[in-house]
Amino acid sequence: MKFKLLLLLLSSTAFAEITDLTSFQAKFEQSITDEKNKKIVYKGTIQASQPRYALWKYSQPIEKTVYVLKNKVIMVEPDLEQAIIKTINSNFDFFSLLQSAKEIRKDVYTAIFNNINYTIYTKGLKIESITYVDEFENKVDISFKDQEVNKKIDLNVFNPYIPMGYDIIRD
Repeated sequence: MKFKLLLLLLSSTAFAEITDLTSFQAKFEQSITDEKNKKIVYKGTIQASQPRYALWKYSQPIEKTVYVLKNKVIMVEPDLEQAIIKTINSNFDFFSLLQSAKEIRKDVYTAIFNNINYTIYTKGLKIESITYVDEFENKVDISFKDQEVNKKIDLNVFNPYIPMGYDIIRD
């Protein structure tokens, strides 16, 4: 009986796809290369949870926290002592991107959103990297490590924290 249960568990994870993710946590490295081949690299952590929450914490080369909520993005920038609050009208979020992804070959998916083509590289449920060319023709590559998937995340981490005295810019 134990063998049958183990076999069932193993077979269910073998057919799991990135569209089955309900939460995602990882360290990331984001490189942005412009048309003159000038490159900047950011590092930090990401936490994302269904239905539409994401928290990007940049630690290098600058500190910045980006909260992605249902209809707004809040960027908190300690070096500038400011927070930028943007209303977003699109339905884009981390999980929408994954839900729209189509597998083109083993462990490689593509998705299109707002005329941008994203390529997602995976190993099972682990997202290894996401690459795309942004609206400014910059090549963006975000690689992930130490991923944890489908682990419960306390939704309170997505409550934006803006320190007292920071300028608030609404866009």
